[in-house]
Amino acid sequence: MATRASLLARLKDWGDQGSWQDFFDSYWPLIYRVALKSGLTETEAQDAVQETLLAVAKNIKTFDYDRARCSFKSWLMLIARQRIIWQLRKRLPGERQGATKAENTSRTDTVERIPDPNALELAEVWEEEWQKNLMSVALERVKRRVSPRQFQIFDLYVQQGWPPRDVAKTLRINVAQVYLAKHRVSLLLRKEVKKAGPGGAPQRRV
Repeated sequence: MATRASLLARLKDWGDQGSWQDFFDSYWPLIYRVALKSGLTETEAQDAVQETLLAVAKNIKTFDYDRARCSFKSWLMLIARQRIIWQLRKRLPGERQGATKAENTSRTDTVERIPDPNALELAEVWEEEWQKNLMSVALERVKRRVSPRQFQIFDLYVQQGWPPRDVAKTLRINVAQVYLAKHRVSLLLRKEVKKAGPGGAPQRRV
């Protein structure tokens, strides 16, 4: 799997559909979750994702991947932030377009909390969701590289916190196999996270 720098370089070719699909699969969940946490409805969040991806496509050719000046994480956050603000500005005062009763009770209304959309601060939310998304993407890629049984062992032992003996008993294997599967999957996972490039490594140890 390509590193972030090489992926961004390939995105400069708008005809590279494979790279654009990889980019979309990797980052749309991040943008969508941040948009929802910012108070947008599901429809508004979907629009924010679409507009963010379109903006990336329009500006990627002029983006210079230089972490000393502006990391990709910060660049993408700025684009997403502006599109979320645009969605907030489309609303009438005190009205949430297309919001359902369930949405109103499940999230705090950002418009009420933030009188001026320009004051919207997403840095903390973005960082938290960035780390979650990085781990999620890495896990999905590792899942495709190992056997279903190995990943099941890793999932039960590491992600769900089962004791090794319980994993072994349930899957009818020995405890040594549990440790070996955990070691292999963890090693691959660390490599996938490292591929993503500096500035995005999660704090969680595996």
